[in-house]
Order: sequence, then C-alpha cells, then structure tokens
Amino acid sequence: MTRTIGAILAVVLLSAGVVGGSATSRADDRHADYYYPVPQSKEVYEGRTRMFPESSRRTRIGFVTAVTAAIGARPYKPDFVVFAKGSEAEKLIIVGLDDGRYNSIYRMRALLASLTAMARTTPLFSDMPDVDNLTFLDLCQAMGFVLVTISDGARLAHQIEIR
Repeated sequence: MTRTIGAILAVVLLSAGVVGGSATSRADDRHADYYYPVPQSKEVYEGRTRMFPESSRRTRIGFVTAVTAAIGARPYKPDFVVFAKGSEAEKLIIVGLDDGRYNSIYRMRALLASLTAMARTTPLFSDMPDVDNLTFLDLCQAMGFVLVTISDGARLAHQIEIR
C-alpha cells in the first residue's frame, strides 16, 4: 500500500463519518429518486488539488468501505451512510439516517466542515502544501470523485460538482 493510500485510510479512520462526468439534470442522474430526492440545489467546487496518481475505482471503493467499517465500529448508531456510485465509483453519496439531522444546506455544509477539520489532522493533509486552505472536497478531488451528493434521506438533496 502506498503512502498516499495509507494516508487516505488515516483520514477515514479519524473521520469515521465523512465521482468521470457530472449529473447535471434528473435525466442524467439515475440515482435521484432512488438513493436521494432530486437535488434542489447544486454548486460547482473549484478544487485546489490534483488527483493522486494512485486514484482509481478500486481506491474510491476502498475509501467508502473503510468509512463504512469505521462508522459501524463506533459505539453508537450511525447518523449517515457513505457510498460510491458510477461506473468508476466517481460519485460520492452521503445520506442522513435520522430525521432532522441534515435537513438544511447549512447542516450539510457543517458536516463537510467537520470532515474537513478531521482530515486536516491526518498525515495526508499535513504533508500537502497550503493545508490550511484545503477542504474535504479537495480530498474528494484528489481521490477522483467528481460529484458529491448530500441528502437528509427524506426531502432534501444538494449536489456539488468538483472541477
């Protein structure tokens, strides 16, 4: 396992909780109305990193598998799930499991901010230049995710296209 992949797993274990082409319309997004409601809001995130050379479908699936295992190992009920979809596992999906938990764009962004704070404590981020300006979405970009969808699991979904 390379140092980069090991660092990615460190991010997963610390966060225990934290896509090519983009889904730009309902017709293009076959996951809408199945895993989450049709997104009410979308944004484009201009990432500030490059994709790791080791990034692949396999590493993205490994990342999601490790996050899922870490969430399941916690002594309390998970409040969200993370999974990857797309032919190259290039779409990261985060779905809340509890009513009222991620039911506003602000709560969804707070979740991303929390994942960012945790990621910054890992060797992966501390070894990167300008670490204070990197976010969880930058990590997603480095891993090759191009779309992140966050949903409350009931009525609200927000999509972030990563460029």
